[in-house]
Amino acid sequence: MEAPCMNKLKQKEFTLASLTDLTSSSSSPVVATFSCVDEVTELRFQESESADSFSFDLSSAQLFKLGALQLVCVCDSSNSTKENSFSRGVVIKFRDEKESKDFCDSFEEWTKDAVTKGSCLPNGTVSYSSSKFDNKIEAASAKMYFHYYGQLLHQQNMLQDYVRTGTYHAAVMENRSDFSGRVVVDVGAGSGILSMFAALAGAKHVYAVEASEMADYARKLIAGNPLLAERITVIKGKIEDVELPEKADVLISEPMGTLLVNERMLETYVIARDRFLSPNGKMFPTVGRIHMAPFADEFLFIEMANKALFWQQQNYYGVDLTPLYGSAHQGYFSQPVVDAFDPRLLVAPSMFHVIDFTKMKEEQFYEIDVPLKFTASVCTRVHGLACWFDVLFDGSTVQRWFTTAPGAPTTHWYQIRCVLLQPIHVMAGQEITGRLHLVAHSAQSYTINLTLSAKMSGPGANQGGILQTSSCKLDLKEPYYRMSQPQVYPVAQEPPAQAQDLQIQSDDLEEVELLQQNANAQL
Repeated sequence: MEAPCMNKLKQKEFTLASLTDLTSSSSSPVVATFSCVDEVTELRFQESESADSFSFDLSSAQLFKLGALQLVCVCDSSNSTKENSFSRGVVIKFRDEKESKDFCDSFEEWTKDAVTKGSCLPNGTVSYSSSKFDNKIEAASAKMYFHYYGQLLHQQNMLQDYVRTGTYHAAVMENRSDFSGRVVVDVGAGSGILSMFAALAGAKHVYAVEASEMADYARKLIAGNPLLAERITVIKGKIEDVELPEKADVLISEPMGTLLVNERMLETYVIARDRFLSPNGKMFPTVGRIHMAPFADEFLFIEMANKALFWQQQNYYGVDLTPLYGSAHQGYFSQPVVDAFDPRLLVAPSMFHVIDFTKMKEEQFYEIDVPLKFTASVCTRVHGLACWFDVLFDGSTVQRWFTTAPGAPTTHWYQIRCVLLQPIHVMAGQEITGRLHLVAHSAQSYTINLTLSAKMSGPGANQGGILQTSSCKLDLKEPYYRMSQPQVYPVAQEPPAQAQDLQIQSDDLEEVELLQQNANAQL
């Protein structure tokens, strides 16, 4: 299915004060014209006093501001294999600020039109050069991110998460009425598996938008399924940049990261909602919840603390390493622990924080603040906060939940635990309060600020106040991947037994021995 060309614009001219080629020092007055020639949207430069001219293809042109009256325009080289290589660049000078602003506005409008014309190509398009994504995400992080998801081995890892893939398949197939005859946009399509699920459910057309090199593999995979391929268009580009020829009835995506929000793809998901989803359209998934509960795990705490013991060596090949011990110790505890743990390690019933993808604004993801309040079920040392997530596919026929909870079938997300540098002691029935504060950063992740406090309980608690407080700061971008399966732990980790308890146990043993002696005598 070919997308019709959109945004038909009228030719527009600007008389420039001067134009200087970056490869030479000469400059001259020039007329710049935005136009469309043979379905190619271009910016043509022609000298006022000669017939010499050249043009930039706006689908690969970029504009940079040097000052109020001065811009640089460059055009990507189609023959170069290097990133950020340009075939030509010019410095543009204007006579006044209004003309400069009008030129910038026209450049943006015509460049978007170039992208839309690109979407006419079967199974592909180019992306608009000035990106909202690029403005908030650092280039090094984005490059690594798209490189990672552009590899088949990582796509295979996700496809082989049968809990994940099977739940998506069930959510789509159980709600065929939401997909049959509808236009679907797959946000961050990856291998295209969700697009094909949508097509299998009877979608009228699916736009599979993928920014990484995986888009090329998706085209190949979809082409190998010809009954589905005629209803799927793969568009290579970022959701923030691409243009689509029609609105979507359904958005489908797998935007969840560790702790639900890692990688910041949920922002892209709601941007797709705002740009492409029709009023009353469906989102699969619809709602997400971050679950939290305090945990006690002496084994994990000791493991984390022991990692830094290397730096306590005073004679490491004649070098004293101890000056770095404190920094190393702090560094290890700044890593969230990703693993699958035994739910019996939780010391209080969990609570959750709801994120409604149909209502959440992009800016609300920049900072997430969750007040914490729990009631301890056991007497123990609390070593930190355990977190996991679930999402709801709110279909018209079936509502299906997908969970990463401890004790549930393990997924490639596992669970995550934030370990305190200083554990806090609690009694059964004691109130634990605190705060989980997530702040987004440009490396596509979050800084985690966690505080947990134990409050006095029982008579006089209102006059008591907080007894202990412990805080930690962690980087969700740099987790410690600990293991793939939960260890076997005892039912509860109680503090050391008192002398009276030991005496009772000793008496019990003596009684057992006496019973055994009597039984032997009877034999």
